[in-house]
Amino acid sequence: MQIDIDGAGPGLVLVHSLLTDARAYDEVTPRLARIRRVMRPSLPGFGLTPALDKDSPSLYDLADAVADGLADAGADRDTVVLGNGLGAFVSVALAIAHSDSFGPLVVANGGAVFSNERRGAFTTMSELVGDGGMSAVVDVAVGRIYTEDYVADHPHVLDERRGVLLEIDPTAFAAACRALRDVDLRDQAPSIDKPTLVIAGEADQTTPPEMARELAELIPGAEFVTLEGCGHCPPLEQPTAFADVLEDFLDRVSADL
Repeated sequence: MQIDIDGAGPGLVLVHSLLTDARAYDEVTPRLARIRRVMRPSLPGFGLTPALDKDSPSLYDLADAVADGLADAGADRDTVVLGNGLGAFVSVALAIAHSDSFGPLVVANGGAVFSNERRGAFTTMSELVGDGGMSAVVDVAVGRIYTEDYVADHPHVLDERRGVLLEIDPTAFAAACRALRDVDLRDQAPSIDKPTLVIAGEADQTTPPEMARELAELIPGAEFVTLEGCGHCPPLEQPTAFADVLEDFLDRVSADL
């Protein structure tokens, strides 16, 4: 598994979303690497990480692969795990299935289960990619990352994100769509016993705030924060606000260790 590592100190894992890759954290990594050893894994089929040798890997299969990669990278029980989008679901699965291996949890733009409508959208995307490759969904996918206001002020980001999406292994992308379609963490989430922060983008159309709030209510003692006017990927759209919220949480959990 490809894992980019920066900085030194206690571990911090940053897991990317379905619609980005590990470079989504480029803007916040230098700041976070001043206080943490930042590990950015590329999920199977993204970056230089090979796709899993399974027809339809589940969310827990992805979590197992990440757990193995992080173990090789030296992550320990005090390592904070943060995920965005798909990475948020993988991070929750890590907290459930590998609870003894990692520390506090940060969920950015995630949830426990998708609505039937959104499950249908994942089925459609999986089928389109299966038939036509990443180019068949790239424009729709890019439109789900940012808010309209952000794109109006930063029109160049659309071409940047298109380039990133076209690099993703289409088979792995389609499989991840099916894994997200089928996920339901409502029964397992209450077993998480780690300090947890759940972050929602107020304007996220992919994993809307009500999904994140539901997850926060399921995890005992979880904190819930909304980033005003933010879409699906806070480290891209609001890196300063995202890092501020994250650093505050990191400071508090470090003080409790």
